[in-house]
Amino acid sequence: MSAPHIGSRYELLVDPHGDEEIKTHATYAEVYDTDLVDAEDDKRDDDRIGYVHSVEIGSTVDGPGIRFVLFLTGCPLRCQYCHNPDTWHKLNGQPVTLDEMKAEIFKYERVLKISGGGLTISGGEPVQQHGFVTAIFRYCKSHGIHTCLDTSGRLGARMTDAELADVDLHLLDIKSGDPEVYKRVTGHPLEPTLAYARRLSDLGRPMWVRFVLVPGLTDGHDNVEKIADIVAGLKTVQRVEILKFHQMGADKWAKLGIPYQLADTQPPAPELVERVRGQFRRRGLTVF
Repeated sequence: MSAPHIGSRYELLVDPHGDEEIKTHATYAEVYDTDLVDAEDDKRDDDRIGYVHSVEIGSTVDGPGIRFVLFLTGCPLRCQYCHNPDTWHKLNGQPVTLDEMKAEIFKYERVLKISGGGLTISGGEPVQQHGFVTAIFRYCKSHGIHTCLDTSGRLGARMTDAELADVDLHLLDIKSGDPEVYKRVTGHPLEPTLAYARRLSDLGRPMWVRFVLVPGLTDGHDNVEKIADIVAGLKTVQRVEILKFHQMGADKWAKLGIPYQLADTQPPAPELVERVRGQFRRRGLTVF
């Protein structure tokens, strides 16, 4: 085992020897077989060892203050616009022990607290490594470090109410308000995410809702209206963040040999972004 790789979320996953290549634990077919991956990860969920894509120090876009952002591998979704397809299979990550991760977080504890920041765990879908994630959050809470979970909500049923109490803030990615569009975007049903959102709301757990705006895919007026209605019905949403589609992960799809359906899609125009923000604002929501 070794300390986690300090880098960027946009890097192609680097192996422990520094070669820019994806590990070959996953075959091409396995990349798409989410049932196979889920079954494997259920057997391997361990609070003592995590599989890490990278650690980003100093982020200011993943929760309040200065953030220590831990990107884990493993994700059941297959989002068309994913900028980290190298995180889909958990075992492609660098194995790191819980003690090694605690030691890494401890190095930055003072600056995280002074800045009003803390730890954000992202992915991939971090809850696919449920045991490791909840163990880290328990450690952070015992040290007074603010905690944030960046999640699709797809696996939220794995989290107990007691474990949710260790999460100060959720960054909840609601990718569509229309079940058909959601299935087209992710390959999975919408309802588990909505059930998790309602549960967080009922428990009084704070949320920032994130929506990725992709021209021709998620930008439909009715789709946005449905998302805005969903969010307006949640009691603990503090803000909505409109994330503009970009092509910063396109090269990863090419290097991994995975067909990329959005190669010709451009980032949303400013007027489209403002239209979508307005749809949320009309419901009294704070929008960024």
